[in-house]
Amino acid sequence: MGALDWLKGGNDRQAAASGYAGRESASDAANRKQRAKAQKQRAKDIAKAAHAGQAWEDNDRRRFRA
Repeated sequence: MGALDWLKGGNDRQAAASGYAGRESASDAANRKQRAKAQKQRAKDIAKAAHAGQAWEDNDRRRFRA
């Protein structure tokens, strides 16, 4: 009768705990991917702002030297 034990029910939590132990949930995986994407975008934005600031400073120096 072991093959039909799932029909009785009542052990859903136990089955889920043993069947999915050590696996990442779909929502956790999606959140992790979203955080990684945001972190990459932030790094790009920081570099872009630094280059824009450097360009502004270079133009400012050229203006004062002329």
